[in-house]
Amino acid sequence: MGRAIALGVPLVAIAEIVVFVLVGGWIGYGWALLAVLAASFFGMMLLRREGMRAWRGFIAAANAGQHPGERVIDGIVGLGAGILLSVPGFVTALAGLVLLTPPARSVARRGVQRWTERRVSSAVAGDLFGPRKVKVHRGAPETDGAIEGEIV
Repeated sequence: MGRAIALGVPLVAIAEIVVFVLVGGWIGYGWALLAVLAASFFGMMLLRREGMRAWRGFIAAANAGQHPGERVIDGIVGLGAGILLSVPGFVTALAGLVLLTPPARSVARRGVQRWTERRVSSAVAGDLFGPRKVKVHRGAPETDGAIEGEIV
């Protein structure tokens, strides 16, 4: 994960510069700068709103005795969109805007939940998200080729 971030940050920075130069040449550098600043301002407002919404959702779920995990993850995805919008640049702003759309949010929520469930204990995951849903396959169990009772 650390290697991906170490490689991704410079690549995103280069992409941001290239896109800014292209957009600046197309609509003018003043307008391009104004658009980047407006997106960053919108991202900061979104960060505040999503942070407060996530906290209120967590408190409401905890007070109601429900599992707060889904509300927390929804808040994390919203905060991620706000962070992407706050970072100056067109590429990250576009990624943040895409993350605000319901289909992308749904995919991101499932990904964050899977990532979280893999990294925390089963008890913590159960407390956050409720009982896990497990697929049960009926029929004869698959064997690995060993004969039953044989010591390998």
